[in-house]
Amino acid sequence: MAHPLEAAAGPAARARLGGGGLPAWAAVLGGFGALWLWGRGVAPWAFDYPRALVLPARRWIGAATRWLLNEADFGLFTFTDATRFIASVIDLPYRLALGALSGGFPAIGLAPMGWVGVVALAALIGHRAGGLRLATLVAACFAFLAVFGQWTSAMVTLASILVAVPLGVAGGLALGLAGHRWLWFARAIEPILDLMQTIPVFAYLVPILILFGFGPTAAVVATLIYAMPPMTRVTMLALARVPDDIRDLGRMIGCTRRQMTWRVMLPSAKDRLMVGVNQVIMLSLNMVIIASMIGAGGLGFDVLSALRRLDFGTGLEAGLAIVALAIALDRLSQAFAERAALPLAPAAGRGPVARHPYLAGALATILAAGLLAALMPAAQTYPEALRVTTGPFWSDLVAWINVNYFDSLEAMKNALLLNLLIPFKRFLAGLPWLGVAGLLAFAGWRLGGARLALIAGGLAVLIAVVDLWEEAMVTVYLCGISVAIAMLIGLPLGILAAEREGLWRWLRLTIDTLQTLPSFVYLMPAVMLFRVGDFTAMLAVVAYSVAPAIRYTVLGLQGVDPRLVEAGRAMGCTRRQILMHIRLRLALPEILLGLNQTIMFALSMLVITALVGTRDLGQEVYIALTKADPGRGLVAGLAVAFIAIIADRLIQAAAARARARLGLAAGGPREHA
Repeated sequence: MAHPLEAAAGPAARARLGGGGLPAWAAVLGGFGALWLWGRGVAPWAFDYPRALVLPARRWIGAATRWLLNEADFGLFTFTDATRFIASVIDLPYRLALGALSGGFPAIGLAPMGWVGVVALAALIGHRAGGLRLATLVAACFAFLAVFGQWTSAMVTLASILVAVPLGVAGGLALGLAGHRWLWFARAIEPILDLMQTIPVFAYLVPILILFGFGPTAAVVATLIYAMPPMTRVTMLALARVPDDIRDLGRMIGCTRRQMTWRVMLPSAKDRLMVGVNQVIMLSLNMVIIASMIGAGGLGFDVLSALRRLDFGTGLEAGLAIVALAIALDRLSQAFAERAALPLAPAAGRGPVARHPYLAGALATILAAGLLAALMPAAQTYPEALRVTTGPFWSDLVAWINVNYFDSLEAMKNALLLNLLIPFKRFLAGLPWLGVAGLLAFAGWRLGGARLALIAGGLAVLIAVVDLWEEAMVTVYLCGISVAIAMLIGLPLGILAAEREGLWRWLRLTIDTLQTLPSFVYLMPAVMLFRVGDFTAMLAVVAYSVAPAIRYTVLGLQGVDPRLVEAGRAMGCTRRQILMHIRLRLALPEILLGLNQTIMFALSMLVITALVGTRDLGQEVYIALTKADPGRGLVAGLAVAFIAIIADRLIQAAAARARARLGLAAGGPREHA
């Protein structure tokens, strides 16, 4: 007898879902097993891709980069001249922002605002966005930076953010407008946006360094590539969801196409567009560590230096400074997004001060801070004697754990390595590339048809064609085990938090902090306790990727219709039966999307863990960065992107299939990593 939730989908839906698929799966798995057991002697090329047929993509990309750098000429200027000009254009506002926040302008005798001025100005902006409570929070976050001795580095990071965010928002808005206006353009940029978000940033650092030089400007360019896609997607989505009656009103009053876009569509969608701005800010902050490797400096450089010295306390304090900066900018952007949805109040008066009180207040704050800094040097630079640090405590704590629990930690590490990690790694390494590609293609066909089969199978074949299959399997092995452990942790915690609002409040604060902490911070305690290797990488990946597993489980369970739960109670179901047969089944699409995001987070972290001795695609990317080999880095980065795209498309199709089976509305949250 069919489950009541499946029966609700109706016979037509069940037919579309491909009933009777078990024999087909059995046949395919049987063929795969036969190939695995006996194929190496019959068809060795199905296990080891023939060297003679390897695509020399690395050499082609390297040659193309050298051509762009040395030979590309547009008549009046070369390609190098163009990139250097772009770098100089970006460098100007960066220098202005950095001078105002930290360095000053010695050439004209102007000092920077100082920590008191910046804190006061941030509080004023917070009051404008969300009132006294937000002003207090923002001021506390910026004061934290000064009190804990992170001010100078934080201002360097903030200067990069102040340049990268407006450029990312403007670029994403322009691409989103074009995608909304021309459907062919939206379809053309969709795979490009996928690649921009899934290729590891390390992979395109080398071409950026070659084309834009070493320094903060190159870091801003890398940040733009990483942070612009969400703004583009949000813009297209927001414009598509503008109500038809608003569009009809614009046509009725005779708006031109330009007026319809700028005076009707964008103002109507501005609350959703602010969500995209928030995403650009958060992703830009996530880039600060990696950007420090190409000359950005700031808090990212402090974390990276601490990792090299294995100074956990210093690295954690710098990471918490990034968290404080992220909290302030996140709350400000969210508050402005909420204000964008409210009607504008009329001006309080006719004078310029009455019309723009906060602008006048900001100018007065800057002038007052400058005078105060001239009279009191402590208002310019926070006194060193009053600074607070907890770095030695955290470093000593890790050292104490290492000294007192070394044998227990080592035994746990060896047990997991010998009984789980190494056997699973050997199993994946022995699989035939042709059989794996065929299985992925069949899964794509069953879940989404011929197009998804071509994507899943074709991208898997491409990984073998560029001679990165072995490294890809190591990546899949580390990612697979880490994601499984993260889901085993995240699902129970999500189930508990979904029923306990107090627990969810604290858990949400914890995972928000975990998602904001720089990825390098996770590596330091793991390396100090377990040294380098696959186990250390797995721990760091699990800690970084567990947050979406928890979040989506809670969102899915909280979104279940309470009437269905009450119906289950009325039928006499126990609490366990309601959880297993109603709530978890109805939350399955969101849980699958949480699995999707967990995989994306794990893949992004695996590139970072190349620093602790893994031998996967992340190591290929990192080696390419150290050797300035753009071809090797981009090809390995594309292989990581292919794995991410395969997982994303298959899980999205599985989530849509689950929704159809349960008779739920199509859609649901989708975030691109």
